[in-house]
Amino acid sequence: MELAGASAIVTGGAGGFGEATVRRLVAAGAKVVIADMAEDRAKQLADDLGENARFVHTDVTDEASVLAAIDAARELGPLRAAVVVHGGPAAGARIVNREGRPYPVDTFRRTVEIFLTGTFTVLSRAAAAMAENEPLDSGQRGVVITTASIAGYEGQVGQSDYSAAKGGVIGLNLTAARDLAPLGIRVMSIAPGTFFTPAYGMPEAEAQAKWGPGVPNPKRMGHADEYARLALHIVDNDYLNGEVIRIDAAQRFSIK
Repeated sequence: MELAGASAIVTGGAGGFGEATVRRLVAAGAKVVIADMAEDRAKQLADDLGENARFVHTDVTDEASVLAAIDAARELGPLRAAVVVHGGPAAGARIVNREGRPYPVDTFRRTVEIFLTGTFTVLSRAAAAMAENEPLDSGQRGVVITTASIAGYEGQVGQSDYSAAKGGVIGLNLTAARDLAPLGIRVMSIAPGTFFTPAYGMPEAEAQAKWGPGVPNPKRMGHADEYARLALHIVDNDYLNGEVIRIDAAQRFSIK
């Protein structure tokens, strides 16, 4: 899909995957809305990229906030691409712990709201905006890329809420692609394995030494730009639709 003269939106656009994706989309000719809640990082990225990027404070759990970000993107050009890659608070507790206390329902609900319901909100509202685009010569109006996780397939201990949410993103993918096919809108999902991002809160060398050896080949954590390069290829290749692509160096999560 041609991005020159078009706009894109990246939720979580100031994070590790998000920033790398924003930079790739801008380099491909798109004008990009960085939709995030991390104002300092997002503003700095927008300043770095100049007139081709705009920061819009966005809460994916608030439909009005998502719609405002989409409207901002449409001011820059027809919305052709949306990448849903926002993060959220990490949990880490068993459904029932060793003291017999069950996992809080409100915490579970909040994780699902951010990662699954938030994904649906962005996907559906971005698709509605794309539906108003004039189709390109290929008949395409736009593409939405969501972010799952290999935890949606093999959740580790303490990941019940995150795994359930990401499993929901995986399940949503094909249905969304089929729903939106008559409109010329594609839907794809990326399921990353163990990638280094600033969310680890430690130097990359330290994180690589701790988690890299658990990855089969290459024996290292992934780099955020590897996610972004895949996202850009999905945008470019119109025949990719309705699929979840694992990008995990053949890793399969064990119990822990």
